[in-house]
Amino acid sequence: MDFDNQEMVGLETQTQESPRRAVSITEAARINGVTRQAIYVAIKQKKLRAQKDSTRWTIDLNDLEEYRKQKYSRAKSTFNGELLFDNEKGYFSVNQVAKMLGVPAQKIYYATRIGMLKATRRGAAWVVHVDDVKEYQSKYLSKAQSSIEAM
Repeated sequence: MDFDNQEMVGLETQTQESPRRAVSITEAARINGVTRQAIYVAIKQKKLRAQKDSTRWTIDLNDLEEYRKQKYSRAKSTFNGELLFDNEKGYFSVNQVAKMLGVPAQKIYYATRIGMLKATRRGAAWVVHVDDVKEYQSKYLSKAQSSIEAM
């Protein structure tokens, strides 16, 4: 009993000195620009520290900031020690190519699948070189544009 009282006194002192800045799952998701489910997954995978107070999860803002720094980023993804999507060297993701061309990503996936657009697989990702994008654009997208304009 004495030990529990000492712990409680220690917590009260800590709270008085520096108030714990904590947020809920919903607030953490909003701050990070992700879904609540993504926050739950990060907690389950022990990538984000959180405490459960009876029925609610709370996340310390310092832990949330640390998670944000360590969070997976497609831009930093590597394969065999090299950046997957090194834009400076002309390598782009399917989504980046879709944005460049102003078409849906599914159209780019389809073009790679049927051989209209050359892409290489590196691990789990498709990588497209800028020269292949230009070739695809000149061979296939310009034809589509001209046939639309002819109508």
